[in-house]
Order: sequence, then C-alpha cells, then structure tokens
Amino acid sequence: MRATKIVTLTALLATLTCATKAQERDDRATILNFKGIQFHSKDSLFYTNFRFRMQNRAGFTEKLDGEKNGEWDARVRRLRMRVDGYIYTPKISYSLQLAFTRSDQDFDETGIPNIVRDAVVFYNFTDDFYISFGQNKLPGNRQRVNSSGQLQFADRSLVNTRFTLDRDFGMSANLSKKIGEVPINAKVAISTGEGRAASGTDGGLSYTGRVEFLPFGNFENGGDYSEGDIEREETPKLSIGGGYSFNDRTTRIGGQTGKYVENPFTLKTSFIDAIFKYQGFAYQAEYMRRDVDNPMNIDLQGNTAYAYKGFGVNQQMSYLMNHGYEVVSRYTFVQPHKDIRAYEKQTEIIEAGINKYMKAHRLKFNLSGNYTFKDGQFDNADQKNSWGFLFQVELGI
Repeated sequence: MRATKIVTLTALLATLTCATKAQERDDRATILNFKGIQFHSKDSLFYTNFRFRMQNRAGFTEKLDGEKNGEWDARVRRLRMRVDGYIYTPKISYSLQLAFTRSDQDFDETGIPNIVRDAVVFYNFTDDFYISFGQNKLPGNRQRVNSSGQLQFADRSLVNTRFTLDRDFGMSANLSKKIGEVPINAKVAISTGEGRAASGTDGGLSYTGRVEFLPFGNFENGGDYSEGDIEREETPKLSIGGGYSFNDRTTRIGGQTGKYVENPFTLKTSFIDAIFKYQGFAYQAEYMRRDVDNPMNIDLQGNTAYAYKGFGVNQQMSYLMNHGYEVVSRYTFVQPHKDIRAYEKQTEIIEAGINKYMKAHRLKFNLSGNYTFKDGQFDNADQKNSWGFLFQVELGI
C-alpha cells in the first residue's frame, strides 16, 4: 500500500513537471526542477526548498536646479528568503517569502516592518487549474506579476509605481487551457483590498481579473514571465494580457499600497500589456489607467492626500548579444488627471543600459542611465528635470 502511494505521488509529480518546467513565478509554488537547497522526507510526503536573493546597488541622481546637490543611493535594495514545498501530496503546496530590508518592507509608508511578503497555500486540482488562499501577488499588470528578480532594469517602471495592485490577502483561481493551439491563462482574485500592512478588513473588497493569450504557443521555460530573451526563442513568441481591478472602499491611496486616509474611496484600475521575443530580441509594453470618482482625501495626520488618477504607458526593448551581454532601453510616460494636476506633473523617463548575465537572472549585473523630464520640457534648463545612473548586482539561488 505504501509503495503504491509513493508510485502515485511520483507519477503526479512527473505530470506537474511537464506543466511547470523551469518557470520562475511568484504566483505559484516552485516545487519542481529546483537545483538549490532542498529536502525530501523519506516517505515522499513532505518536500521543501530554500532560496535567497539579494540586490546590492549604488546610484546617483542630479536635479537640474543649479544647486549641484545630487543624491547618492547606496544600499541593499532587496534581501529575501523564499521557501516553497508541499505537504502530504504535491496537490497541496505552499510558498513563503520574507523581506529583510527597510525599503522592501514598505516601512516608510506604513510605519510597520512588513517582513512577510508571501504566505500562501495552493491546491492543485490538475496541472492546469489551481486555487490559492493567503497573501500573494494579485493578477495585475505584467511587470508586477513578474518577479523583481526577473527584471532587466534595477527597478520597475514609473507606470508600475503609480498604478500597480501589488500583494493582498485573499483567494484566487488560476486556469490554463488551449483554444485550438493557442494557450490561454485566466486568473481571478477576491482580496481584502488593503495590502500587506492591513491588521483587519474593512467593509469593501477588491476584485481582480486577468487573461493572457499566447497566439504563437508557449514561451521556452516560461519566458513570458521574465524580461529579456534569455532563451533566444527559435520562433517568434507573443503574449498579450489584460485585466481590471475594482477596489471597493479602500483606505489607502494606492489601494494595496501607500498612506492610509480618513475617508475610503474606490479605485478602478485597468491594464493591457504584451511581450514579444525572438532570437535574442525582446519588446514589451503596458498601458495602465486608474479612475477615482474623487481622488482627494486627508491622511491620518491631517495632511492633504490623493490617489493617483490618470494613465501611463511603458515600453522596453532589448537585444541579447554574445557572452551574456544585453543592451536595453525603456521609455515611460505618465499623465495625471486634471483632478490632481496641481500636485502632479506629466512625467517622461528615458532609460538605457547594459546587462551582463552570468547565470541568467540568478547572477547578473545591471548598469543604466536615465533622464526624467516634466510637462514635455526636454531641456536641461528646466529645473523640474533630472538625470542619474544606477548600478546593481543581483545574486541568488
């Protein structure tokens, strides 16, 4: 009987392996094809793996205000530990992720050291349908769904900063199917709407959905969930995604992120994105828009606060050369709504950089420069503009 159960679990594990080969995803437990620190119980009813990653950076920003008072940024940006595994059966898996740096804990926004990033349990009905319960990423825009360890630049774009959904506590359902030869991924989630720092749940909830279409088939090794064509796709690959989030009566200016406010408001966020890869070339773009009936509010200290209402577009392009070198560029445009124009300006950012991949995204070096300009004034004499550079080393297992 015991031997039969072990054989059954081994067969299930092999089936799941075919579906999740080498994918690096934050929305599912990594329990297969893992080469790091791992442990199997003798009866095969328990498995866990440990990994960590760190991002060390140094950067400089100079505002063009004539005062020559540039700011340096030298610190450990991220230091994380992640534990994934299953208990009793691979059908019941889990993922735990902890953060150990101040900037990775949202401390400045909430005053709380939010060490726990992910604490979620999955039930895998089949290899293409699973549900989750706990704290995890919402199925939002592509750049947020991608792990920060799979990025081409040291940070996500300003579009993501202004409109992202981030993590939340709740339930989700995830389905992957094919219509003919076209893979389709559908994800829905119901969550508290207050993000990681919430100590309780208010009267409103957040409702999020996302759908992805891959007209030319699946990417090699789950490459639609990472930036840059590390795998050098032999045939063109494209993923088109989009979704919507309705966060009812949230008490934070960003829904799951930002300062707390006195009067709840409702955020409506829509997004569409795409990623294309072929023989080392990669291009991705995303559009995000947020609507708020009345974005103005008061924070808990009595100061004026507001939700960012408006839209943004981000585009990235790259080419992977020989010996793991990659050239990459990015253009970001964010337009605030007239309701908050007194506090926010139209912002555009141009970035370019070179990356060196030693072990794909596990060990890499990022060097980039950027130029930020406001209200369309591409002029060094404009005191609202700035330039800077950033160097980052990422290492992990």
